[in-house]
Amino acid sequence: MPKILLRVLLWVVGLGLGLTALIYALTYHPRDLQEESISCTPDAPVLKAGQNLKVLNWNIQYLAGKGYVFFYDLLDGSGPDTRPSKEAMATTLQEVVRVIKAENPDVVLLQEVDTHSKRTDFQDQEKLLAEQLGYACSSSAYYWKAAFVPHPKILGAVGMKVVTFSRFKIDQAYRHQLPLIPADPVTQAFNFRRAILEVVLPIEGKDGLHIMNTHLDAFAQGTDAMEKQVLKTRAVLEGAGKNVLIGGDFNLLPDHAARDRLPTQLQAYYNPTSELNIILQQYSSTPSLQEVKDQPETWFTHYPNDPLARGPDRTIDYFFYGSGVKVGAHHVRREDTLKVSDHLPLVAEFEVQ
Repeated sequence: MPKILLRVLLWVVGLGLGLTALIYALTYHPRDLQEESISCTPDAPVLKAGQNLKVLNWNIQYLAGKGYVFFYDLLDGSGPDTRPSKEAMATTLQEVVRVIKAENPDVVLLQEVDTHSKRTDFQDQEKLLAEQLGYACSSSAYYWKAAFVPHPKILGAVGMKVVTFSRFKIDQAYRHQLPLIPADPVTQAFNFRRAILEVVLPIEGKDGLHIMNTHLDAFAQGTDAMEKQVLKTRAVLEGAGKNVLIGGDFNLLPDHAARDRLPTQLQAYYNPTSELNIILQQYSSTPSLQEVKDQPETWFTHYPNDPLARGPDRTIDYFFYGSGVKVGAHHVRREDTLKVSDHLPLVAEFEVQ
């Protein structure tokens, strides 16, 4: 081989290795199962058997508010906005705090909480919320994290978490990695790494309560990623036993009728048969399938930023729970939350049997 070709080959190989090392250094590489840190005050009370537990589940859209159509809000990626203003984030923070304090839940499950993202001025939104809400315990897990994303609408650092606050003691916390959307290695490296955050609340005199928090993918059209993520979610639930409860933004409709109600353009986000059936075969849900069939509008939890949506138009946020947990009163808080996020908070009371 001529020396010049050898030099070119070595240069190309070196460049490739360098780019691979750079991409790896910029992106997040969690293990399939890893412990997460817990913050708890020394006097955090321990949950008692038979005690009611009020839980609020809410995707807070990184405190952006409802005044935007972000680029990803449209199926073709053409939304005009890339970030919220400082004023919008400050206002939305106070509104999120107001709603949570008004509901006064024992446990809060939040999705889309930004930490050190360029688009939100590198705020630590978990810390901002913790300081104002004053819960005894908390834990969180990243599901999008990179020092720099080369997407033309981002071009900077990203950090997004699920966050769980609890009035009661948490003694264990784990992050479970969910299957990724199929893509080329570079795209996948910078993309979301969806996950389940599991925390365990000890209960006096019996097995603890496993509370999970998740946010499944939203842009998996044409792949089997949603099915795989739901299968993994069911497996994680099964591994926790009967005292288990999960809440989150599942980005899945409850049934075919819910899909039919959407404009044709928006139906493309969902498969005709909902992947949630995989969980519903074994676990109860709130809202239940019967509730969403009888009174669908009562249980709408998503108000898309897409201009086609004139108000909340679908249910994609849920609780699922095991046989050791009984559900009580539950509702979607709608009347004063329509301008806070593109999701509405879902609130329910539970009791460990």
